[in-house]
Amino acid sequence: MNFLAHLYLSKNNKNILIGNFIADAVKGSDFKKFPEEIQAGILLHREIDNYTDTHLIVKTSKRRLNLQYRHYKGVIIDIFYDHFLAKNWQQYSDTPLAVYAENVYGFLQENKEIFPERIQKFLPYMIEYNWLVSNASIPGIEKILAGMNRRSKGISKMDLATEDLIKHYEDFESDFTEFFEELMQFSEEKTINLLLK
Repeated sequence: MNFLAHLYLSKNNKNILIGNFIADAVKGSDFKKFPEEIQAGILLHREIDNYTDTHLIVKTSKRRLNLQYRHYKGVIIDIFYDHFLAKNWQQYSDTPLAVYAENVYGFLQENKEIFPERIQKFLPYMIEYNWLVSNASIPGIEKILAGMNRRSKGISKMDLATEDLIKHYEDFESDFTEFFEELMQFSEEKTINLLLK
């Protein structure tokens, strides 16, 4: 899953949210350098990623994509699923997405000193381009995919994936809705277990 989903699945625990947000920049056992609840957030992020990568519904979504994306298929599906979460946000939260995003950006800025350097550097871009909200529109997703393609020096061809999204839009949305129900339950159970350790 991508940023919005990881943040949302942290629920109301702000330390879990920090860990979940910074997890991709924390390698191996380096998570032990952080306070316990942030450690739990990092481990939750890893559990969510593993669950997502091995789930049958996600594999079905990947098969809908053009073969040209190769091992980038998982990243593309993460971005597509974040799109559907943003688009259908009112089904998952009583707080409007724009308000939620503004609150999260403010909280992350207040705590950025403890983030790994890589996360500190990209946080301003995330806020400036309002990634969490821009996910909700197809043009927003198009920009994100184009940026990811530039980062891969054009190898990923991810800038073309909007065509796949539009072609199989209802199928991808159905995949997401079914999968996310299961992921929410999985995340809730894992969070409880991680905090009890």
